[in-house]
Amino acid sequence: MTLSRRAWLRGGGLLAAPWLLGRPGVGGAGPARVNVRDLGAHGHGRTKDTRALQAAIDVAAASAGIVDVPPGEYVCGTLHLRSGITLRLAAGATLIASPDDADFDPPERLPYESFADEETTDFGFALLRGHGLRNVRLLGPGRIDGNRTRRGGPKPIALKQCHAITLRDLTLDNAPNYNISLLGCDGVDIRGITIRNGYSDGIDPDCCRNVRIADCRIESRDDAIVAKASLALGVRRSTENIVVTDCALVNVRNALKLGTESSGDFRNIVFRNCTITARREGRKPYPQEWKPQPSAGVSLEAVDGGRLEHVVVSGITMVGVGAPIFVRLARRGRGQSDPVAGELKNVSISDIVATGVRWTSSITGIPGHPVSDITLRNVRSSGRGGRDDELTLREVPQHATRYPDATMYSNLPAHGLYCRHVRRLSVERMELTVEQPDERPAVILDDVRETSWRTVVVTPPADDGPALWLRSVRDCLLRDVRSPAAETLVRLSGPETARIRLAGRAPNRRRLMLDADVDASAVRAEET
Repeated sequence: MTLSRRAWLRGGGLLAAPWLLGRPGVGGAGPARVNVRDLGAHGHGRTKDTRALQAAIDVAAASAGIVDVPPGEYVCGTLHLRSGITLRLAAGATLIASPDDADFDPPERLPYESFADEETTDFGFALLRGHGLRNVRLLGPGRIDGNRTRRGGPKPIALKQCHAITLRDLTLDNAPNYNISLLGCDGVDIRGITIRNGYSDGIDPDCCRNVRIADCRIESRDDAIVAKASLALGVRRSTENIVVTDCALVNVRNALKLGTESSGDFRNIVFRNCTITARREGRKPYPQEWKPQPSAGVSLEAVDGGRLEHVVVSGITMVGVGAPIFVRLARRGRGQSDPVAGELKNVSISDIVATGVRWTSSITGIPGHPVSDITLRNVRSSGRGGRDDELTLREVPQHATRYPDATMYSNLPAHGLYCRHVRRLSVERMELTVEQPDERPAVILDDVRETSWRTVVVTPPADDGPALWLRSVRDCLLRDVRSPAAETLVRLSGPETARIRLAGRAPNRRRLMLDADVDASAVRAEET
């Protein structure tokens, strides 16, 4: 399929792809329909049905047929999927992962260094396994039960270098590993999936192209939906043309994420119309040795030399997350002999509503490698607040080679948004508030160039500090930026600060604070 990026985004991604419109016809006598009970499956949950289910899959594969799994409980080890088959779990049918790890294929041993952990690279130790397959459909409304009470075990679904895959209307429970793990796949349609009590990630497309994830509900103890661009295939490969839409995510880490594995490129990614809710504490106990912390609602990371570009995030509602937005360019450098930063640019984030926020949103590059061309539009964020002004003076470490996560910053010196090493940042219609009095500025810009702020309202600090603090900022327009109760609207510091324009209704220079290292000519007020 050849499709321009603009047309792809406008059309919602993969809607016109042929593999979504129907499967190719099968000649001859037509596809077989195989009931696993007819091949000896018991389905009573007391004996293992691996052989019977595998036999049914193999028979159906001869004619691109359908494997019917009727109501019952089927305990299985690894099942090898085949090209052309449809595996249909009826209502009341449950595939249960055997409690014995020996019933599964052993983890893969790769002949090259992948620079990633086993959860990311292994596609052998799994319940439903496929490698190099085409035209496979896994359909509900039945269930797959990972049958574990902690992290560490077989993946429920692991597909590697597969093409034209459909997953529809399944429920996955108690998975000890990535629930749906995809590596090097092209043309994947995932719809109506429910993931409950996941001990690891929900859905992870890695080095994949043309993937749609829609109408899913995911409850995970780690990340919910995470696109990666790792070296698990032994080569750098991009992840591109991904649409995630209309999903409800309940998690304790990152809900919608690109990274951390980012050796390859991310491009043409859409996250839209999703709700994110923090997992209720105490709902089910975590393993004592693993104490997760909430991280970000939307996390966009390029830290291993790859390029992240043309990403659209819109229509996201968040409650109780760590940081609503975490955008990070750095040089952790997995797979690089000499860690070098890649690029992170052309990102649009709009129509965001976040309440009960724990931490500050951030957009950060590193010295010499700025994040660029970022647009924030219609963003409303309400934080918990309650911090004192000691944080305002905190020197935020660069952490250029550290694992990227919102927890690396935790409490930043601004209560709403912290930006550092950024070029061409556009903000329009933003509201940043706190539930409790907070002595930090709402916004801090540090080493930011070419930025415009239009129609912005922020809660001022609880003391007499500035609502916005601009440090080493050049070419900045502040139009209709308001913090009505603030004695000082904007503080300017840093000898590089220059060409700051205040515009709007009766801009008031008396609400400016200029540090001694800033020349008065750096600011111009324009009434419009």
